[in-house]
Amino acid sequence: MLPVVALVGRPNVGKSTLFNRLLGKRKAIVEDFPGVTRDRHYAEVTRFAKPFLLIDTGGFEPASEDRLLTQMREQSRLAVEEADIIFFLMDVRDGLTPSDEEVAKMLRKIDKPVFYVVNKVDGEKQEVSASEFYALGIDKVYSVSAEHGRGVTDLIADLELLLPPPSEVAEQEDEVRMAVIGRPNVGKSSLVNKLLGYERVVANPTSGTTRDSIDTPFEFDGKRYVLIDTAGIRRKGKVSQTIEKYSAVTALKAMDRAHVVLMVIDAEEGVTDQDLSVAGYAFERGRALILVVNKWDLPEKDEKTMGKYVEEVRRRFKYLPFAPLIFVSALTGQRINKIMPIVAEVFEEFNRRVPTAQLNKGLEEFLQKNPPSMVRGQRIKFYYAAQGAVRPPTFVLFTSRPDEVHFSYQRYLTNCFREKFGFDRVPIRVQFKGRGKQA
Repeated sequence: MLPVVALVGRPNVGKSTLFNRLLGKRKAIVEDFPGVTRDRHYAEVTRFAKPFLLIDTGGFEPASEDRLLTQMREQSRLAVEEADIIFFLMDVRDGLTPSDEEVAKMLRKIDKPVFYVVNKVDGEKQEVSASEFYALGIDKVYSVSAEHGRGVTDLIADLELLLPPPSEVAEQEDEVRMAVIGRPNVGKSSLVNKLLGYERVVANPTSGTTRDSIDTPFEFDGKRYVLIDTAGIRRKGKVSQTIEKYSAVTALKAMDRAHVVLMVIDAEEGVTDQDLSVAGYAFERGRALILVVNKWDLPEKDEKTMGKYVEEVRRRFKYLPFAPLIFVSALTGQRINKIMPIVAEVFEEFNRRVPTAQLNKGLEEFLQKNPPSMVRGQRIKFYYAAQGAVRPPTFVLFTSRPDEVHFSYQRYLTNCFREKFGFDRVPIRVQFKGRGKQA
């Protein structure tokens, strides 16, 4: 599970600019589909010695301008609750404002590391002006220019002193970890209770490794599972306006530890932008996803209702054509008994290895059926294939021009691997590498 670093501060102090600077690119695009958002407000930063999950809280505040200070308090409190480390950004051009002083006062009361960052310090003149912020009574002010990169190296160096070393989550090999995610009030708690109560399984609740989730080990058909329940996401007093968006952070933490993700959707409210965004993160992380439409007992139906709903869900989740879709009612128990068999089937695919000989025989068929394109008068050569990993299944193809395989041909090969080897319910990855000097 990655530590969470949150950027807080007034609008227009440069949070998004620093977000992009730390991420190392302006747009985190995986697929040009809705949900795998181009301007994500949270992303995994892996370009430094220690990875972390970065949150830009500017993306979670309401659009209204007349409640600016209240909004800033709300998103700052949320960041403080959910994050492990806080970057509090201020603007040297505006100077120390009453709003900055208010947030700094609140941050001094928490037992978490806070970096006080003065942004837009582009030269010596602004460096002198930045000294004004020591009036907050803090030990160190980080003078940076997020736009130009000035001072960011020192900021990261001190951050890395506090970050834990990269590590894998300890797990049992035969254990399947499931995360139940979704917006507040979509029925996660009811669904979890039905799953754990089905066929009288014996559950043993223990504290999870995140503040807002509970890990519950149980068995189904003789196999061990751990249910990571994020139903603890709650409304937090006066911050209810933004909690629905910021609660995504808890889901992100749970997904970092899961193999299979149950994305719960409210049948009456339908698919929301937050559903797309959170599921997009799971897709980018290579998690297996199951779309669970809950409260299916509530909508009025005719013979066309389900077909229309399936079409709409598939349209919105266009980047997840492989994800199984199931309609349930946690309240009545309708189709709840179908979920665990689907989870078991999905995990089997997710954890499947294909023998190298079968892979290469299949690759020959794919190349003969649709040969690769010519590049500068020479056809791209494919030498052999190997499966590099599972969870998700990852296939490495060794080729003469790994950087020049067109994305459309990569998509063709991906679809061929899916169809040939039965990976029709999970994400798979196809990577290209060179041999010898090309490598």
